[in-house]
Amino acid sequence: MADTVESGTEGKRPRSVRVVLLALMIAMMLAMLDNMIVGTAMLTIVGDLGGLEHLSWVVTGYTLATAASTPIWGKVGDMYGRKGAFLSSIVLFLIGSALSGMAQNMGELIGFRAVQGLGAGGLMVGVMAIIGDLIPPRERGKYTGMMAGVMALAMIGGPLVGGTITDNWGWRWAFYINLPLGAVALALVSVVLHLPKKRTQARIDYLGVALLTVGITSIVLVTTWGGSEYAWTSARIMELIGIGVAALIGFMFWQTKAAEPVVPLHMFKSRNFTLMSVIGFITGFVMFGATLYLPLYQQAVQGASATNSGLLLLPMLGAMLVTSMVAGRVTTNSGRYKIFPIAGGALMIVGLYLLSLMDTGTTRLTSGVYMAVLGLGMGCLMQVTMLVAQNSVEMKDMGVASSSSTLFRTLGSSFGVAIMGALFNNRVQHVMAERAGALGKGITEKSAQLTPDKLAKLPAPVKDAYQHAVSAGTHSAFLLGSAVAVIVLIAALFVKEVPLKGGKPTPSAESSEDAVPVQMVEAV
Repeated sequence: MADTVESGTEGKRPRSVRVVLLALMIAMMLAMLDNMIVGTAMLTIVGDLGGLEHLSWVVTGYTLATAASTPIWGKVGDMYGRKGAFLSSIVLFLIGSALSGMAQNMGELIGFRAVQGLGAGGLMVGVMAIIGDLIPPRERGKYTGMMAGVMALAMIGGPLVGGTITDNWGWRWAFYINLPLGAVALALVSVVLHLPKKRTQARIDYLGVALLTVGITSIVLVTTWGGSEYAWTSARIMELIGIGVAALIGFMFWQTKAAEPVVPLHMFKSRNFTLMSVIGFITGFVMFGATLYLPLYQQAVQGASATNSGLLLLPMLGAMLVTSMVAGRVTTNSGRYKIFPIAGGALMIVGLYLLSLMDTGTTRLTSGVYMAVLGLGMGCLMQVTMLVAQNSVEMKDMGVASSSSTLFRTLGSSFGVAIMGALFNNRVQHVMAERAGALGKGITEKSAQLTPDKLAKLPAPVKDAYQHAVSAGTHSAFLLGSAVAVIVLIAALFVKEVPLKGGKPTPSAESSEDAVPVQMVEAV
């Protein structure tokens, strides 16, 4: 007999839906945990396979494939059915994981990581879109809060799990560990999840897919290579910028003509959807920049161990986890959510500014408090952005709404890591040249980041200069982040608090441009 999940239904979820949510959390864990685990195993991989000069492509290939495939998975799910698209993405991810574990050289590993990234692009989108199908927005907050908790746990535990697996089983198991987890998710989703089957007559917009892929690839390459592989003003970077801009302009023009556009531009007529896209972009910008440079500061300046790099972020990620759960629960119980992006924007600004004040004398307790403030801000924003974006579109666009929100956050993270990284590196090299002369400049001319082992071998005066340089670099990076976070607060002030579907309709909701008719979805 079918358990029906209706908008507006309160109380306990049917057992079948809870089982599906467990499978979705496993899939979310796969998507988030993979890069964290693989990052820890990188040096061991290079020691076995060689190809140090291609190391960055192990990450870049995965990121490019994930970003480029994200909007496509969302559209395929909308057109042909969410379940089939999600199962396909899991299978592709597991194939890529198995092949990556069997790679015999760096070229093979990069190619297989790209296959894995293609599947990963559908995991995040599928999770959020299926939750959007099963759970009405009024009740969705507590479940998206749980997903934010899974993300936080993955970021904390990933490096620890990666180190343990690599040390005891070998680096190949950093990929093979995905197989049993993925098999469980695959089995649960296959057996328990039953969504209405879809089959549209419209064809996939191949030209739109091609233009969007070229545009996204160019953007990611610019943010990855700029300031590291090539100078920001180099011909290669200028070419990529030109190609990317031309492809994205062509894509937007074509989307107005395509019969079944990959990203329907009419979604951006909704003020809330557009604002949530902006907020998601800035949140990604700040979050991934912070998670990259906070451990670096704590290792270089505060003498923390690299082995426990995941635990170094515990104050920020713990605060983010708690706030996400509270925000989801409050949103579910009250139906109100505007306060969270406003509070999140304000706390993010304050937290980043406090982090910019850290210097060589800042204690771990003080920096932990500063990180907790930032974590509270990000916790208010992480899942509310997705919730409001989904609430602003019709059910037929749930997949592309989810994929667009995920894509903006992914692109934001690429820009954040690149721009904050360029600022950090420039500042470190400048201060090292100032304090340690030619020796200091020579040490950091290729990279402003030193491993703890290399740092320990430096002469005391040079080590002291490097610690001051890293403090100056993090000051500049976090001060920039604080200034950028102002955009989140401004955008949040313009959000219209449209009642979430699943609650009692109000006259204002019925007349709102962001209000969407409530629909029912059969769960099992």
